[in-house]
Amino acid sequence: MKIIAYLYSDPLLEPTPDRALWGWEVDQVYQDIATEKATRPQLQQLLMDCQTEPADYLLVRRLEELGDSVPEVSDRLAALETIGVRLVTIEQASSSEGAIVADSDLRADLLNLLQVVQTNQRSRRIRQGHARNRVKAMPPPGKAPYGYRRSKNRYVVDRATAPVVKEFFEQFLLYGSLRGAVRHLEKKYGKKISVSTGQRWLTNSVYRGDLEYQTGDVIADAHAGILSRDEAAQIDRLLRRNRRLPSRTASAPRSLAGLVICETCQSPMTVTRVASRSTRKDTKEYLYLRPTRCPNKPACKAIAYEQILQTTIGRICDDLPRAVAEVNMPDINLVKQGIGSAIAAKQTILAQLPGLTESGILDSESAELRAYNLRTEIAQLQGKLAQLPPVNLTAIAQAVSIPQFWLDLSEPERRFYFREFIRQIELIRDNTNWTLKLVFIF
Repeated sequence: MKIIAYLYSDPLLEPTPDRALWGWEVDQVYQDIATEKATRPQLQQLLMDCQTEPADYLLVRRLEELGDSVPEVSDRLAALETIGVRLVTIEQASSSEGAIVADSDLRADLLNLLQVVQTNQRSRRIRQGHARNRVKAMPPPGKAPYGYRRSKNRYVVDRATAPVVKEFFEQFLLYGSLRGAVRHLEKKYGKKISVSTGQRWLTNSVYRGDLEYQTGDVIADAHAGILSRDEAAQIDRLLRRNRRLPSRTASAPRSLAGLVICETCQSPMTVTRVASRSTRKDTKEYLYLRPTRCPNKPACKAIAYEQILQTTIGRICDDLPRAVAEVNMPDINLVKQGIGSAIAAKQTILAQLPGLTESGILDSESAELRAYNLRTEIAQLQGKLAQLPPVNLTAIAQAVSIPQFWLDLSEPERRFYFREFIRQIELIRDNTNWTLKLVFIF
């Protein structure tokens, strides 16, 4: 008994399948790769070989791999039936006798299968069109994101709306508060967006000059970005930092919000305001930190916010340099140089592709696919580069270990820097006394 197999695949839609995927003892495998000319030389060779030496079974994954249209598939099924080759599909089972579809007792079922083939081929042509657009770094279908408009082949910055988006990013970079940036847009421009929309803006590759498709592939530098690479990296770091905090404390006005926990009762501590009982306009407010879920009786007492703030600043100035000195960190500059060299090597290959096409070494279709893969690899490397710390941690620790540095900052600015270094502040009580223990993020 002779068994042969046929594979047809489009590199735009799927990786080239393994020739040994069948799970059967196959005597010979014929394989075609899709091209713009839509020829199947190996399928023609298969039919010619079967004329001289017929096979008992032909294995295919799906019927639509036999042609680009239903008439083509029908003609090739008829040719196989004339030769006496039984067709077996391994991913399209018919209603009887497993997956064998070319026997005379399956003619009624074959009509239904051909309708499925027609639907699949229509879907395949749509996906091929989208894939060709991806290879050419064209935007995906749909409306352009706010701040951009569509041109023929790419997004271009909309000068009327881009300043609004730029202002949103600047506010988030300055204070690290998503809700605060949303409120700023409404106050200054009258532009109302939801917090979830603001979150999507912060993570949208389009604003960084990149294109991200449904496949997950990212094409770097496809158009002009509203954000620079450094700004985008800082936004990603802020988002990662805010994920460690309760949702609303990320935009709380007080710098210690969401950081302090009572070591005695293991309850988070929240900032509360207390006003003196006075009818005068200059009524003074007092800030305290108190546990939110203290199970003790009596409950752990609240402590003046300003006392904890001043103690925290003192502990940072004393503890941060020592903590950084104990951290065994790799040389960030060497890591950056290694990734930068890999990016430069791929960009060099990318620049050589037009010359290889002109000299006939590569056809245009292969060159476009290779350029697409290189650009996605460059985008992945740029993503790794963006996740690295921007500067030397030791140098930062020395700069922020001066008490005056913290005292000159506003509360939102202190909130920004506290969360760069501190994961948690533990309040340790000892009768009427208390101390603080800082848990750093590294």
